[in-house]
Amino acid sequence: MYNPTVARLTYRALLGRRRAAILFVLPALLLLIAAAVRGFNGADDQIAADVLGGFALATMTPLIGVIAGTGAIGPEIDDGSIVYLLAKPVKRPTIIFTKLIVAIAVTMVFSAVPTFLAGLILNGNGQQVAVAYTVAALVASIAYSALFLLLGTVSRHAVVIGLVYALVWEALFGSLIEGAKTLSVQQWALAVAEKGSGEGLVASDVGLPVAVVLLAGVTVAATWYAGQKLRTLTLAGDE
Repeated sequence: MYNPTVARLTYRALLGRRRAAILFVLPALLLLIAAAVRGFNGADDQIAADVLGGFALATMTPLIGVIAGTGAIGPEIDDGSIVYLLAKPVKRPTIIFTKLIVAIAVTMVFSAVPTFLAGLILNGNGQQVAVAYTVAALVASIAYSALFLLLGTVSRHAVVIGLVYALVWEALFGSLIEGAKTLSVQQWALAVAEKGSGEGLVASDVGLPVAVVLLAGVTVAATWYAGQKLRTLTLAGDE
């Protein structure tokens, strides 16, 4: 199911000069914020949880997921270069699975690693806040990558739609509106963080068992559907 050649091409596309520069901006901003907050407020467990939850998990992780997930396949579909890959003797579900693995890896590195470092800066992992949010970022990276890879497969406006989802639904509705919280990847990931952190520091509106089922279900369903949609793409020579 994993194709090294497809993976290499996808990594090269995602980590090209322009896209890599964008990927580094948000983690750098998080670390700057963490250093400033620590300098002004000292080590405070609740403030650390608020910063990691409000910026790292609610904003940075989904935005990086948009960049990695849509970038893993969207540009190839837009410029037509996907036809060269589809013409190769590689099964289309294998292409999707390989691109998903690459997108997950990139999202994890650029979201979970800086989240952990920011947690150490903020309060030295007091009450396991840094570890809890790092694990939350890891599981969220998987679901976001699958969702945005699917989006890149079905829409030419995947980046715009993904940004609206990340900034409006996850960062705004998913944090403030009760009904929307149940359908938020952020809240599912927070349930994981809540389990691993000190009592009262992290709260989620979704129970952990439900969150795990939803995270797994969304990831599997999005990956399967992306594979189905890729099957329906017609090579120019077949038309």
